[in-house]
Amino acid sequence: MSDKLFDERLAKAEKLRELGIDPYGSRHDGAVSIDQAREIYDEANEGKETSVAGRIMAFRGHGKSAFLDVRDWTGRVQVYLQKNRLGDQAYELASLLDIGDIIGVTGGLYKTKSGEITVFADKMTVLTKALRPLPEKFHGLTDVETRHRRRYVDLIANDDVMKTFQKRTAILSAIRRFLDGQGFLEVETPMMHPLATGAAARPFVTHHNTLDIDLFLRIAPELYLKRLLVGGMERVYEINRNFRNEGISVKHNPEFTMLELYQAYSDYNGMMDISEGIFAAAAEAAGVGDCLQFDGREINVARPWARRTYRELFEEHAGCSMFDEDAVKTRAESLGIIVGSKPHILIVQDVFEAAVEPNLVNPTFVYDYPTPLCPLTKQKTGDPAIAERFEIFVSGMEMGNAYTELNDPVEQRSRFMSQLEGADQAGQLDEDFLFALEQGMPPAGGLGIGIDRLVMLLTDNRSIREVILFPLLRPADTTRAAGEVLNPSIEGDDLGG
Repeated sequence: MSDKLFDERLAKAEKLRELGIDPYGSRHDGAVSIDQAREIYDEANEGKETSVAGRIMAFRGHGKSAFLDVRDWTGRVQVYLQKNRLGDQAYELASLLDIGDIIGVTGGLYKTKSGEITVFADKMTVLTKALRPLPEKFHGLTDVETRHRRRYVDLIANDDVMKTFQKRTAILSAIRRFLDGQGFLEVETPMMHPLATGAAARPFVTHHNTLDIDLFLRIAPELYLKRLLVGGMERVYEINRNFRNEGISVKHNPEFTMLELYQAYSDYNGMMDISEGIFAAAAEAAGVGDCLQFDGREINVARPWARRTYRELFEEHAGCSMFDEDAVKTRAESLGIIVGSKPHILIVQDVFEAAVEPNLVNPTFVYDYPTPLCPLTKQKTGDPAIAERFEIFVSGMEMGNAYTELNDPVEQRSRFMSQLEGADQAGQLDEDFLFALEQGMPPAGGLGIGIDRLVMLLTDNRSIREVILFPLLRPADTTRAAGEVLNPSIEGDDLGG
C-alpha cells in the first residue's frame, strides 16, 4: 500500500472530526445481524424499519445516491444512500467513506427491481474509519502465507474463512453438549507440568522464576485426568491446548487442540461407541450428513463404522506378518523406509503408516495394537503381545486414539522403566502418578480426538492452518511455502501435534 492512500484516508478521518464526528464511533444499539435483517423482510410489510452495522465491501456512487454492500459476520446486504432521504449534511459523509469503513445504518427494508433486499437508509453513522484498504482490490485475499499471517484481513476478505471458524465453534459446542448429556464433567488440568508426561513427544521448556524450576508446556493431559479417576470423578473430559516442539506440516501445528476423556468402568469398546456419537454430533453441527466431501473424495461417516484389527490390516496391505522380522524389514525397504538399527516394532509401525493408513478412507477403528507401542494400555486377556488400543482413521488421517487404560501400578511402573530405557532423552518417572495408581484407579476407557483435524474433515480443509485462527509461522522474512514440513525428522505423529 502506498503512503498516499494511507494519507488520503487519514485526511478523511480528520475531516470527519472537523464535522464533529468521531471517526472511531461509539456504542451502536438496536442493530440486528444482517442475516436477521434478511429474515425480517416481508413483501407484505415492505419498508419495515431495521438497523444494521457492518463493514463496507463495495461502493457504487451515482451523484445524489449511492449503493453500498455492507457485511457483518452473518452475511451481506445492500444499503441505499439517497441525498433526499438523508439530507445534505448526512449525505456529505458518503464522500468521506471508503471500502473497509464500518458504518451503522437505519432505514426501511425494500427489494429492488433486481430482486436485491436493500436497506434504504434514513440514518447513517460512521463507526470506524479504516486507514488501510482491503487487499487485492477488495475481491478477496488469496496469498496463503499472507492469509495465515494476517488472519484478521483473511476473515474480512473471505466469507468461507469466516464460515469455517463459525463452524469450528459450533462443533466444539456440540461436542460439549453431547458429553454433558452422557454425564461427563468438563475439567481443567495444568498446562505447565514438572515432568513431560502423557505422550512420546518433544516438549517446550519454560522456567518459573519464583520457584526456580524448569517446567514443560503440556504435551498431553492424560496423567492428570487419570488422577481424577482415582479421586472418584468417574467421567471427565477436557478440551485442551497441547504443545509439542516438533514439525510443522499440513497435519501438524506445534500448538493444537485435543479432546481427551476418561470413563470409569468402561473399556476401548465403550470408547468406540462414544467416538461415533461425538462425530455424529459434530457433523450435524457442521451441517454435513452421512456423506461428506473431503480432499476431493466422498466419505461415508454413517454409523456403525468399520472395525479392523491392526494385525489383519497389516497382513492385508503390507503382505506379511507383523511378527516376521525379516519380511517386515524387506517390506520396509521396498517402501523406502530407512531401517538402520531401529527396533522391530518401530519398523512395523513405519510400514503400517506407509502401506495401510492411506487405504483407510471411510471411518475405521483400527484396534488391538502391538503392546510395545502402547505403554499406558491394558494388555488383551490371553494375548499379552496385544494391547486394547484403537485409533480412528478417516481419509488416511489419524483422528483419534483410545485405550482400555492400564490401572495396575506395578505393571505401569515396569512399562515406564522400559520406555525410559529406550528413550533418546533422559527422563524421569512420574512418581506421583504411580502413587495415585497405588491408591486404586477403577478400570476405565480413555479417548483422545484431535479437534483441529476433526474440523478439517468437517469443513473440507486440507491444511490444519486453515482451521487454526493463528497458526505458528516463521518470521515474515524467512517464511517457506505453506504446508511445508519444517523439520521432517521430528514431525509430530498424532492428532495435530
